[in-house]
Amino acid sequence: MAEGRRRRSGGRAGKRAERAQRAQSQGAPFITRRVPTYCHATDEQLELIEHNADTVLQEIGIEFRDFPRALELFREAGADIDGERVRFPRGLCRKIIQDSAPREFVQHARNPSRSVKIGGDSTVLVPAYGSPFVRDLDNGRRYANIEDFQNFVKLAYMSPSLHHSGGTVCEPVDLPVNKRHFDMVYAHMRYSDKPYMGSVTAAERAQDTVEMSKILFGDGYLDSDTGIEKTVVINLINANSPMTFDDTMLGAAEVYAKANQATVISPFILAGAMSPVTVVGTVTQILAEALAGMAFVQLVRPGAPVVFGTFASSVSMQSGAPTFGTPEPASVLYIAAELARRLGVPFRSGGGLNASKLPDAQAAYEAANTLQAALLAGVNFMLHTAGWLEGGLVMSYEKFVMDADQAGMLDVFAGGLDFSDNGQALSALKEVGPGAHFLGCEHTQANFENAFYRSSIADNNSFEQWESEGALDAAARANKLVKEMLASYEAPAIDVAVDEALRDYIDQRKGSFADANY
Repeated sequence: MAEGRRRRSGGRAGKRAERAQRAQSQGAPFITRRVPTYCHATDEQLELIEHNADTVLQEIGIEFRDFPRALELFREAGADIDGERVRFPRGLCRKIIQDSAPREFVQHARNPSRSVKIGGDSTVLVPAYGSPFVRDLDNGRRYANIEDFQNFVKLAYMSPSLHHSGGTVCEPVDLPVNKRHFDMVYAHMRYSDKPYMGSVTAAERAQDTVEMSKILFGDGYLDSDTGIEKTVVINLINANSPMTFDDTMLGAAEVYAKANQATVISPFILAGAMSPVTVVGTVTQILAEALAGMAFVQLVRPGAPVVFGTFASSVSMQSGAPTFGTPEPASVLYIAAELARRLGVPFRSGGGLNASKLPDAQAAYEAANTLQAALLAGVNFMLHTAGWLEGGLVMSYEKFVMDADQAGMLDVFAGGLDFSDNGQALSALKEVGPGAHFLGCEHTQANFENAFYRSSIADNNSFEQWESEGALDAAARANKLVKEMLASYEAPAIDVAVDEALRDYIDQRKGSFADANY
């Protein structure tokens, strides 16, 4: 979808886009939850899961493939090494993590007002990640390119309820695999000033992300009081479930940990295929894998920020296809979040997950089920909040802004109740009294602009007005909004010298490859 001319358009879609752009400087940089978390497992049941996870670690073990450094670190820590299989004395991983991993941390943005807190009572909403395809109503389903990648970075920047620029918001397949990470990381740095994720597809690509981040942050990369690297990048490290970590993920995790950058250690589970078919068995495996991965990070560098992550869904026992928005993954999410709190580390999960091929009712229902469960579970880093379609194969332009609208609703709900004098509204009740209405009273007039959440997508007008404006469904309205937002996008300011230094680094590194001209 082309960015289009920079202009201000009329109509309600144009007004919505302008409101979104104005709001980006007004919204909080992350959600501070003022609602309680939910978990339907008892303390005794959670203790049993923790016990069983330690049994998995002790008796079955975790494989760390093609990465001798991990085996060396675990041997020194007291684990039993059998080839590439590591078995851990009961409680060892938990002790390693609790001895040094922070309960919460700040990921710094190049715009300090955009920095986010990850952990505790905070929730950070992050775009979807990793799709090789994109879809919009104009061009249908197609392979993603770098223009699509840049567009989604711009949309995330303009969406006030998305707190983060994300990482691989889509896979730009028009660029060579060994070089595309430069353009992707640069897009986050140049077209947004929100926090971002780095490359994890090879250790050297992780190192490129670190070096580019040093250039972007300059003197601000090190804490002025301690001289320690600030955490400016967060990164997704997936276990190769079941019970395996490979050298690609371990190499990237090691690079980031050494630089004091954050890693999300996240088992990727399709229950029934990559874990047992039961909720308790799946959570047991997730906890064991996450404990081992987080312990590795702490052995590389004690105190490096780490997040307990999980991506858990189920597969259809009829077709083997992934399913989303169903009750069992929600149960896994609730329990895993509570286990992370008991361990004392931040938690990642959730998002607008669905298996639908279009931004339709199936997509909305399945996504809403996961988004709401994630909020109530107390997720700290909610990857895949916006844009996800077709089990993650597709990043949808229309669904991106539809999900961003839902993110705004999560933000309002999580803010809790207003018990101030204004929130109690006794003055309104006294002024109006029995039998009248509140539309014209002083309290309503003072609060009407911000009294209720105003959706950027929903149509709440009369049938006649809706019909006169084209009888558009939600996807069509979202398509118009995307175009208006991209047409009105204005890039955040960046120091010219910093931008030139980033480009020089990229050119130099790309030129060092054998296929330098490709």
